[in-house]
Amino acid sequence: MTPVARSEDMLLNGLVIKPGEDVQTKLVISRLPSGTVIDIPVHVFRSHKPGPTVLLLAGMHGDEVNGIETIRRLIRRDMLRPLRGSIIAIPILNIYGFLNFSREVPDGKDVNRSFPGNPRGSLASRVAHRFMREIMPLIDYGIDYHTGGAARSNMPQIRCLLHEDPETDALAAAFAAPFTLNASLRPGSLREAAMQQGRRIIVYETGESLRLDEIGIELATAGTFRLLHHLGMVAESAPAEHASVICVRSTWLRARFAGLFRSFVQNGEYIEKGQVYGSVADPYGETAVRLESPVAGYIIGVNYMPVVNQGDALIHVGRLDNAPSRTDLAPPFEEKPNKPQEPEADDPELDEEEAQ
Repeated sequence: MTPVARSEDMLLNGLVIKPGEDVQTKLVISRLPSGTVIDIPVHVFRSHKPGPTVLLLAGMHGDEVNGIETIRRLIRRDMLRPLRGSIIAIPILNIYGFLNFSREVPDGKDVNRSFPGNPRGSLASRVAHRFMREIMPLIDYGIDYHTGGAARSNMPQIRCLLHEDPETDALAAAFAAPFTLNASLRPGSLREAAMQQGRRIIVYETGESLRLDEIGIELATAGTFRLLHHLGMVAESAPAEHASVICVRSTWLRARFAGLFRSFVQNGEYIEKGQVYGSVADPYGETAVRLESPVAGYIIGVNYMPVVNQGDALIHVGRLDNAPSRTDLAPPFEEKPNKPQEPEADDPELDEEEAQ
């Protein structure tokens, strides 16, 4: 991969930022109904030597705090001083969601489904448009830090479109997260908008919303430095302790019944096809059903919400092969034919779990 070498002045938010300068500016987005101005702080760190420009972005969803904390620490510890090229760091893109502990902006829309945006569109579309106008033309590569939504916790993982673009593959390999998931480009997402303009952005996921995942934050920091080292922007980086597990596809296992969900497995474990991974029971102590996995693979996401409805996502399985499964071939929420629930007293495995 041959990174783009940028040495000219950078124009951002009406400012001319020269090589060697460190600048903080604020993109004004709009105002709250109270009249309070909503702006997005943007940090720029430039080397005197030409090189690529890398974006570090978090807070696309306001309740996803792990990426916000990762970038905050990098800025606070003065760790973003590139030997060449430039780094643009945006700790929080969705200020509205951050203030309201919410994934969305106040109009209920997802910024990461609103790219490339519209200056006269919805609030989410306006945020996306301002980003595309001010930031996207400046960057070559980027890391978009995310966190599992609601009560779902993700294993530390990189998500990107694998085996179709050598530069993207090289970025994912350099980051070397514990898991790398082949993820298609979603319409309206930042990744899709970047790829259409010849920029490469990979997504890092860890933990769950509104909770700090210390291990995931440390892995994010180490992976970021490995990526920067790969681009020649930092002198050294710590090697990954283990090779990244490449998941060519993934499957969400969903609740066939409503009730109380208990997981018998943990994030990062390998699960066999047919293995019992949890149970769903009614809340009155009358019935329970064991849940068997229709696929084999690594658990890369777990729903920790005990109260589930039929069709809720329970376990996210990263798979190492392309073989279709019952889950892929069946309609959503109907992975298996319904069968009578079993009394919990007749289920010895559930009894053992209860005793623990």
